[in-house]
Amino acid sequence: MGIKLSDRQMQIVEIVKSQQPITSEQVAERLNLTRAALRSDLSILTMAGILEARPKVGYSLTGRIPTNMIADFINNILVKDIKTRPVVVNVDTSVYDCIVSLFLEDVGTIFVQSGGYLAGVASRKDLLKHAIGKTDLDRIPISVVMTRMPNIVTLQDEETLAMAIAKMVEHEVDCIPVVTREDTGGREKLKITGRVSKTGIITVIHDMLKE
Repeated sequence: MGIKLSDRQMQIVEIVKSQQPITSEQVAERLNLTRAALRSDLSILTMAGILEARPKVGYSLTGRIPTNMIADFINNILVKDIKTRPVVVNVDTSVYDCIVSLFLEDVGTIFVQSGGYLAGVASRKDLLKHAIGKTDLDRIPISVVMTRMPNIVTLQDEETLAMAIAKMVEHEVDCIPVVTREDTGGREKLKITGRVSKTGIITVIHDMLKE
């Protein structure tokens, strides 16, 4: 279990991150506190391996990330900030053309729309399963292969990265469409605005670790 940091310890970590190496006197000055008031916090952060103290140099980060900093990160990043362009085809597109689009766009999931609204989802596995042993893929519409509504898990812009991860794990999917909900004559339909994939999530977390 990771160490749980206090708000002040989190502030110290951020100060060191932006100013490293930095002395305890400089950290205390930025927090308007005395060195004595910070002594226990700096000791905890050093013993936890988060900060490194070097004589006559000061404190710097070791690169270890506190558990609650990661939790705060994934709970504050919104889907609208990480979604990417979706690959969308019409419901009458052939399975063959969908396979071509999948490989040309280098994605693992294609979203299917009808009348401009989400109608289905087809994964690489779905397409491969129907491609094996069949030679008339250009005559089979994607509607035969796709997973249909309401059996599609979706995300909206204001949901968080944490929610996206939870939905992927719960529903065992690699990619989720991001949608807006529209009322069309008393019937709710979903407009596709983006996608969130496992690869995209890994990229976001990788960027955080580099920073």
